[in-house]
Formats: sequence, structure tokens, C-alpha cells
Amino acid sequence: MNMTFLENLGIDKLHVNGLYCSVMNAAVKEAGEGSEFSVNSPINGMEVARFRNASPAQLEAVITGAEEAFRELGSLPAPLRGELVRRIGNIAREHKQDLARIVTLESGKIMPEALGEVQEWIDVCDFAVGLSRQLHGKTIVSERPGHRMMEQWHPLGPVAVITAFNFPMAVWAWNSMIGLVCGNTMVLKPSEKAPLCALACQAVLEKALDSMPEIPRGISSVIIGDRSIGQLIAEDKRFPLVSATGSTAMGRSVGATVGARLGRSLLELGGNNAMIVSETADLDLALRAIVFSAAGTAGQRCTTLRRLIAHESIRDDLVERLKKSYASLPIGDPNVPGSLVGPLVDGRSFDAMQNALKSAVAEGGEVLFGGERVTAGVPDGGFYVRPAIVSIRHDAQVVQEETFAPILYILTYSTLDEAIAIQNEVPQGLSSAIFTESMREAELFLSADGSDCGIANVNIGTSGAEIGGAFGGEKETGGGRESGSDSWKAYMRRTTNTINYGGQLPLAQGIVFE
Repeated sequence: MNMTFLENLGIDKLHVNGLYCSVMNAAVKEAGEGSEFSVNSPINGMEVARFRNASPAQLEAVITGAEEAFRELGSLPAPLRGELVRRIGNIAREHKQDLARIVTLESGKIMPEALGEVQEWIDVCDFAVGLSRQLHGKTIVSERPGHRMMEQWHPLGPVAVITAFNFPMAVWAWNSMIGLVCGNTMVLKPSEKAPLCALACQAVLEKALDSMPEIPRGISSVIIGDRSIGQLIAEDKRFPLVSATGSTAMGRSVGATVGARLGRSLLELGGNNAMIVSETADLDLALRAIVFSAAGTAGQRCTTLRRLIAHESIRDDLVERLKKSYASLPIGDPNVPGSLVGPLVDGRSFDAMQNALKSAVAEGGEVLFGGERVTAGVPDGGFYVRPAIVSIRHDAQVVQEETFAPILYILTYSTLDEAIAIQNEVPQGLSSAIFTESMREAELFLSADGSDCGIANVNIGTSGAEIGGAFGGEKETGGGRESGSDSWKAYMRRTTNTINYGGQLPLAQGIVFE
């Protein structure tokens, strides 16, 4: 396999004693001190890198360095921090193709989606640069004469970011680009399935640091370790914020541990996303959205469409159209132009998909299309599957759970109130959508009586959120918000200030104490 894209970023030189670095910042490049593991590409199962897990002692050194750098970074003007992020974005633009190749290598994304992920990083940089001059507080009217109140936002401290394999660069960027302009130092613990992506992110950041000697070197670090390192990060009080993306089970563990020490956690967890297709919907438009939302990234997005709630009058027509579209989907090597569905990340994901399909049938469901492994015309060693369509009742247990694979459950409804109830009955609450030409249906769906998700769309799919809006969900999705809007506030601490410019000392609430 041609790996020149690693050379272009200098990743090929990040070796110590034959293993890739497991601890990396601008001053330190170290191999891990723990157990050794290999990284295998989902494209063909081939080993592409070897690492050792970092040790607790190495984590301790990383946290100490992040604390030291924070004391300097937090006092620098926010626009100067924004200039660093601007340069990071420009370097990412320069290496966009190389970065996308690494995403594809480790996550199996088709190249257009990998390029889109890097573009998301670049877009977040642009957003964060503007934000660096807009960290606004409020001036508040005081009830006391001769007094003024105001809010200020200050840097929070070292922030830990725990990422998943499916968006290894974008999630880091959402957190780190905004966290940096807010004055925080960042420590990344990536998925063990995508550590090269983490090294690439750090390499780009360090290229930007090389041109700005006024910025402390230790503002960003990568530590590659197993679950025990993640647990130590969650337990450590020196991280006032831990941002974690992954499964609901992982989020429960992280949230409980961070909460026990009264820290903050920003959790982006499972989605079990639904789309309602009304009898008034433009079915051609809906079909395009369904196929991308359900089959894109081989069903391995947290915003993947998992439940299609179709009105009884159009259900059969829609299913037939879907089966024809699914049958024409090109499945293959994600590096080959024209492939639209790449591999699952590994054999465990394939087994989870097969087990979910068996459970669906056992609960009375019917597999209408797909679900089988594809071996013809794809690289040997990868787990390629044909996206599945399953007809099943809405309250089946398997429908309440998220399987991180391309399974689309077809559910049926009669009234919109029934459809909304079906959508909201699952434990997760990330993304949702409705396709309708009725203004009343659209507005009801977006109202307090409609979708209970953090993202609610009309006439677009559940996947593909823009960076300008806050990203995140409710219920078992974790409640966190990242990326745009006012998500930056999670990375800062708020102070309320009262200034007495008069000559008297009146007390609030009219209290007299004399």
C-alpha cells in the first residue's frame, strides 16, 4: 500500500524503537510503555501500524505539561489564540488530500466523505477564528443604585477529548479548535482504531506552532492508550472538562466518574435516529435523503438513519423505491472512485450487525433486502456488507437499540401524533427528520410537542449537520453540545461581577443590616 500521505505529514518519522509514538506534543515524542497492539485497516484487514499503550506515568507527565502550558496560554489575548487556529486551518487545507487518505485508511470511509471530514475541520477553524473576537459577556442592570453587573468568560483549564473511530479528525477539531481559542490546553485520547489520525492532527497543529514562538509548546498533546487510560483521565480533577464521543455504555461510565468528582462532562453518545415520511412528502427528495442517511459511512455515523417511519399510504411504494436504490449502491474499496459504501470497521461490527438481524427476525421482523457480506469485487480481508432493509413493529426490542451498522428498520404509522410518539419512544435522542409538504406537520414536528431530539430537520436527512449549529442530543445521547452556536461556553468558566461606583453600600433585596 502506498503510504506517501504519511510521509507528506511527517508521520512516517514518528517512531521510537520501531513503534509509533503513543505520547506526542511539540516537545515530547515517546513510544508507549504498556502492552503492544496493532492497527488494521478496515479496507483489507492489513496491519498498518503498531503502538504500545501509554502508561499511567506517561499520562501524569502529559497532564502536568498541559497544566503548565495552560497558565501561559490562558493569559494570552484570544485573537492571538485565534491566529494560531487560523494557521492550523490553512495547513489542513494544504494537506487536505493527505489527511483524508489517513481517515480512509483507518476508518474505511469513502474518499468523498473523508475529504468532507477534513473540510469540517477547516470550517471549524474558520468559525473559531471569528469566535476568538466574540467571547462576549453581558452587562446586566443592577437593582442597587450606583452599581453595575456584568458577566465575563474565562479559560477553563486542560480539557480532555476522547474520540471515536468514525470521525477521528472532526470531533477533535470541534473540541480543540474552539477549546484553544477559549484559552484551554487540549489532551486527546483517540480511539485505538484510529491513532494515526490523532498523530496527523497533532502534526498539523505543531506545524502551526513552529511559526508562532509566542504560543507555549505544550498546548496540545496526544496520548494513545486503552480503556484504563480513559478511566484515569475521567478520574483526574485536573481536567475540569472531559469531552467524550462514543457508545452510551462508555458515556455512562465517563459521566459517572467525572460527575463523582463534580467535574464537567460533554457527552456525544449513541443515536437511534428516525425519519418520518408523510403522505404529502416529495418521495424523490426523501429517497435521496434516506439512502445517504442510512447507507452512508456504511451506517457508522451517530446520525445514521436507523428507523424510517412511513405513512401507511405511501409505505409500500417507498419501500420498493428503496430496494431498487439499495440494489444499485456501489459497494467496494473506499479509495476507488465511485464506491459509495465502504467496509465496516472490523469483524466485531459485522457480527453485531448479523446478531441484530437475527434478533429482528426472532421478534417477527422480515429482512426485505440486504444484510449479507459482500465478497465479490471488494478487497479481501475487509468486512463489506449490503445495507439491510427490515420491516418490523416499532416496539420490538432490537429497534430500541442502536446497532452501528447499515440496518434500516421500516415502521408504519397512521397519524402524525402516532409517528411522533414512535420516534420519541426510544432511549436515544440525537437526530430526527420529517419529510412533508404540510406546513402544519412541519411546525408540529419542530414544536415542544414534536421531536425530542437535539437535531430536528424538515425535508433533509438525519446526517450531515453543519458546523454553525450546536451539535448534540438528549436522553441517552448525553446532552452535550459541540461545534457551533454558543457551544463554546462549555469550554469556559463564567463569572458574574458587580461593581459599586457609588458612595453608598445598599444591599440586594432591600435588606437592611445596620
